[in-house]
Amino acid sequence: MSNNKYELIQGNSLRKTAKLLYISSAKYGGDWHSVQHTHNCSELFYVIEGQGQFLIENKTYPVSVNDLVIVNPNVLHTEVSLNASPLRYIVLGVEGLELTASTEEDNTNFCIINFRNIKDTILHHLQNMLSEIEYQKPGYEIICQDLMEILIVLLGRQTNFSTMLTPVSKKASRLCGVAKRYIDSHYQENITLDQLAEVCHVSKYHLAHAFTEEYGVSPINYLISKRLEEAEHLLRTTDFSLSLISNTTGFSSSSYFAQIFRKQKGMSPTEFRKQSRRES
Repeated sequence: MSNNKYELIQGNSLRKTAKLLYISSAKYGGDWHSVQHTHNCSELFYVIEGQGQFLIENKTYPVSVNDLVIVNPNVLHTEVSLNASPLRYIVLGVEGLELTASTEEDNTNFCIINFRNIKDTILHHLQNMLSEIEYQKPGYEIICQDLMEILIVLLGRQTNFSTMLTPVSKKASRLCGVAKRYIDSHYQENITLDQLAEVCHVSKYHLAHAFTEEYGVSPINYLISKRLEEAEHLLRTTDFSLSLISNTTGFSSSSYFAQIFRKQKGMSPTEFRKQSRRES
């Protein structure tokens, strides 16, 4: 008699972070008007028929049968079908996961992977999910969630985990990171909340709420603090005039710069410069 026993090593379950929000199937028709849009969750599109293109952040990418397209939250995208070979696909909306890559050079907004080698397995799981959510028998939510986790693991195996979906602490964290990096790079320019919202492809009200929740300060107040931080550096290390410093750091005028500086620091820019030099 032989008996082979294998113990299961428990790892980090996707269940703690990833949540399947929806699953649907769609087929492109002649009356389908493609409009670019975003979602607050990741979307996974699996092409089961036809050919077409995905328009992602104003660039087009061809897709065909057995392609899996993963689009991160808040990334502008839409689908465009070829009329001669209409697209048909199944799409999942998943909250709590984002696409990551192995190196900083790799794109982390989206990816397109072909699953022809395991197409039967992928399609089997997706069709089971559609069936479960259509008939909604007791426990269908658990089955759909489990099948979604299986698909994500298969994704990692297919790409050798060089590109994969990984948990995020907050679904708005990437959105806020985009806004913060934009401010850090463009604080010298005339940035408005409307402009930031356009960069992030969300409404300004959603951005302001998410940013404040993430960093404890509104986007505009973070912009002001960034400008003041650079102004302090210039006051300490240069002999630039207040007019030049205010212009260099993005303030609309030297008087407004002086007003904001005094309000935040409790002294005028000139007093700050003198104090800094005494201390140094």
